[in-house]
Amino acid sequence: MLASSALMTWNLRRAPSAFTDPTHRFGFRAFGAHLLTVWALALSNATLGLAILWSAFHRRRLAWRWTETATLLLPLGFYVIFYAVSALTSIEPAVSALELKSILGLSTLPLTVLLVRDRRDVRHLFDLIIVMMVLLAVYGIGQYYLTDYGPLDNRIPGPFSHYMTFAGVLLLGVFLLLGRLATVNGWRRPWNWLALLVISTTLFLTLTRGAWVTAGVTFTVLLLIKARRFLIVYLAAIAVVGLLFASFGPEDWKQRIYSITDPRDESNYDRLSMLQAGIFMISERPLFGIGPGMVERRYPIYRHPTAPRFKVVHLHNSLLQIAAERGLLSLAAYLWLMIAGLRLAYRSYRRDGGARGESADLYLGTILVLIGFNLAGMFEANWRDTEIQRLVLFLLAVPLCLRPEQREESSA
Repeated sequence: MLASSALMTWNLRRAPSAFTDPTHRFGFRAFGAHLLTVWALALSNATLGLAILWSAFHRRRLAWRWTETATLLLPLGFYVIFYAVSALTSIEPAVSALELKSILGLSTLPLTVLLVRDRRDVRHLFDLIIVMMVLLAVYGIGQYYLTDYGPLDNRIPGPFSHYMTFAGVLLLGVFLLLGRLATVNGWRRPWNWLALLVISTTLFLTLTRGAWVTAGVTFTVLLLIKARRFLIVYLAAIAVVGLLFASFGPEDWKQRIYSITDPRDESNYDRLSMLQAGIFMISERPLFGIGPGMVERRYPIYRHPTAPRFKVVHLHNSLLQIAAERGLLSLAAYLWLMIAGLRLAYRSYRRDGGARGESADLYLGTILVLIGFNLAGMFEANWRDTEIQRLVLFLLAVPLCLRPEQREESSA
């Protein structure tokens, strides 16, 4: 029996593996590059295209088990179908058809399953993504203190086109680091705490209230699950910091904090006006929506007369945006994808041994990102941000990437 086990292990090590094949590593590196360059979409698109072409050329060497990947690929497939139908049935099909190019970006999820094949690959990408976010955060701090960026009317966007996209990307970094700090060894590493401090500081400097609330709520939930005894200390620290800001903080900071729960705030009222307009859009065309790209063009028709803005780019709510543009069927497919991804990550986390498992930080980071991302989607249409969407699609597929390695270890 020992001889048989040893022989099987030797064969696994000796057999040519896609994980160590230099040709396969090229595809993996191209894929990783498209995640690490989301701050420069042209470069990210180019490397994504390279990864797609490489995968198409080497398709016979790449395979997955449908029974395992259907959990995510099935809802993603339905989402793509409903998205295409919503463009065909749009109020202005010619305009909506141009939006179909964004479907190509959804290929990040299946490419993850194809090209990221073991725990080593996943951990390598997690490390690089966190390093990238630390560098982005340092860049944002430099913008705040060394340039004209900073005030409420000119918030720091980092290298992105909009400050809310910047905040959304940094928020994912916060969740990945919280996942590490919640594990047995992660909280002992000073680098993790330093990275969290840098990213959180820049996130605060973006003055993005939705990101603040999302980070606070998600961290509170994590404490309730993992370290309930520290919850009172955490809440007390929040209260003390809040009082300090209220007394000594810059006026812009105090204004943003006070406005979070103020119904008279113009921005808050504007969100309520968008909610009402979105409901009107959905009620008029519930199944397939008014069409991709139509919210920006048609909002003046649906807006409330007292709405602060006559035109908006989106409805500042991911679920509302999807339902209004692409219909309730697309929204159902989106929710199916997110719930399936969260369920898969949680079950894999439990199967791996919970917080003491070898991949605990990878699973916990994924779980926190999916929870936080969808919570942030209540305040911002973050699913439509390509930069954020690509990182989330990669994280959705992380549990599927870890499974092949577990099967090999079991066989050995």
